[in-house]
Amino acid sequence: MSKGPAYRIVTGRLVVRCWEPPDAPALKEALDSSLEHLRAWMPWAANEPQPLEQKVALLRTFRGNFDADEDFVYGIFDREETRVLGGTGLHTRIGPHAREIGYWIREDAEGNGYVTEAVAALTRVGFELEGLERIEIRVEPDNARSRRIPERLGYVEEASLRGRVRNAKDEPRDVIVYSLFDDTYRQSPAARAAIEAFDAAGGKIL
Repeated sequence: MSKGPAYRIVTGRLVVRCWEPPDAPALKEALDSSLEHLRAWMPWAANEPQPLEQKVALLRTFRGNFDADEDFVYGIFDREETRVLGGTGLHTRIGPHAREIGYWIREDAEGNGYVTEAVAALTRVGFELEGLERIEIRVEPDNARSRRIPERLGYVEEASLRGRVRNAKDEPRDVIVYSLFDDTYRQSPAARAAIEAFDAAGGKIL
């Protein structure tokens, strides 16, 4: 039975939490400062930059979906929550009893292990609070830095799928699927991540 969702997760260096509309200026700053970096791998970055009003509307949608238990998109912040470092999510798009973790990081924060730390936290939340059977991470074959994240955390490369997603130019691109299952999660490095998780009312749930 699910004990989640976790609205706020605290790790050693990060706060990973549900987006709020007041985060829009910080999100816009993170994206606008990293456009070329993000456009290489994130199709949605082709539509950036966007006005602040669109970012407010987007974060309202994220929050609404979160509250309705429809999808779970998180911001990655520093511990003081003064700076957006990136974004991640426990996405419901791959069916029941499973989630897909996606992620992005601002250019000047890359190479510090922040995404690995955030993904480890979401992995724990997924298995220990949401009671999932499977978590997947999908990465383009050429994105070597991104591929190292699931590999560090005990995810297994399961398949290479040809032409399954579209890039920013609406061209087909391949993806590699990494999976972690509940029966092997406890032996994974992700299970040892030190985190605290809190519900919508601020109560500690992990």
